[in-house]
Amino acid sequence: MDQESLEDVRQIARRAIEALRSGVPNGESVKALGTTQRSIVDRFEGLLTETSDATSDRSSLGMVIKGGFGSGKSHLLEYLGEVALAKRFVVSKIVISKETPLHNPTAMFRAAIASAKVPERSGSAIDEIAAALKFDSPRYAALYSWLHQPECKLDQRLSASLRLFESFQGDEEFAEKLTQFWAGEPFSIAEMRKRLREAGWLGGYSLRSTKAMDLSLDRFAFVSRLIHAAGFSGWVLLIDEVELIGRYSLMQRAKSYAEIRRWVEGSKKYPPSPIISVLTSVDDFEGEVLIGKGDYNKIPQRLGAKDRLEEAMLSIDAIAGMKILGSRQSELQSPNDNELNATYEAIRRIHGAAYNWDPPHVGGLERLGSNRMRQYVRAWINEWDLIRLDPTFIPQTTVTKVEIDYGEDGDLTQLFDLLEST
Repeated sequence: MDQESLEDVRQIARRAIEALRSGVPNGESVKALGTTQRSIVDRFEGLLTETSDATSDRSSLGMVIKGGFGSGKSHLLEYLGEVALAKRFVVSKIVISKETPLHNPTAMFRAAIASAKVPERSGSAIDEIAAALKFDSPRYAALYSWLHQPECKLDQRLSASLRLFESFQGDEEFAEKLTQFWAGEPFSIAEMRKRLREAGWLGGYSLRSTKAMDLSLDRFAFVSRLIHAAGFSGWVLLIDEVELIGRYSLMQRAKSYAEIRRWVEGSKKYPPSPIISVLTSVDDFEGEVLIGKGDYNKIPQRLGAKDRLEEAMLSIDAIAGMKILGSRQSELQSPNDNELNATYEAIRRIHGAAYNWDPPHVGGLERLGSNRMRQYVRAWINEWDLIRLDPTFIPQTTVTKVEIDYGEDGDLTQLFDLLEST
């Protein structure tokens, strides 16, 4: 191997080690270590197969993965993303946070579009998807037909924009405005009407402003089909750190549970979106929040007291979402000794390649059922780092338990209320 190739290998190995050290997995670390969660991978691949063969009327399919802090949920999500990309799915990674609350479809859509990766392409996801459209293909014809049938209830700005995009290919600036509208940016209804009038199509569309949430839900449905029409297999959403909803207000938790139901099994309340969703949560969420905070009882009582159809439908979806979090999650399996040994040797090889040395064997942590994979990995890497700096040093690693705070956060409640009102 020449010096340039050796340096490339070293840089890849260093990126993998840095990702493992920080607990934020990347493609290099995932490819190097793989995963031992075979049953979850098999189920996910089944969802991929089902969705790539699905009709346009299918709703979302999904699953929730649970595991303790540091058990490898984020690593597994990254691995599943690599599997999906290899099968030509567009993949988006969404981390639930203050900026991206689970119960806000507008924030979720923006995060999904911003993080989307398109197989074998590196540009803006929406631009790459639009560029891959073939207007004479059966897939595009199916999308166009579906959008223009009377039964389609999506915002007609989406169907009109697709027709305009096809017809105004020579006007790059206008085409860019249309694709950015698909990606979540505003678009003047007056300008869209003007273009439709010029083309003689205005009478075929009813254009009007809608709520941001409703438009975002329609955009999820539209873009998921646009992806398929562009020749890709489908759209996968990887939604991490769902447990943060435990800090929301009661009503925000109810809306979040309803969203979990929609992502995992669909809901008649919303337009069907053929998307695969994989969500992660912690293994004590049911005990700490659904039971500990009384959500199983409080949410149906709170919504039932309002005696309105909208709240009744929300209650049905929220109850279904709580059941998914309570008893229908796929649990990460703790690694056995053989799996720990294989992971240890793989990381040892990567560390050696990254820093051009032969790492000695280290003790790391005592192998206990209560220890998490991230703890083992951090201990091995930290001990090798220290010995590399001082070969005479004898490291000893201790573990401190991290407690998750499920107390309601008033600042989050105010922030989310503000987001919903804008």
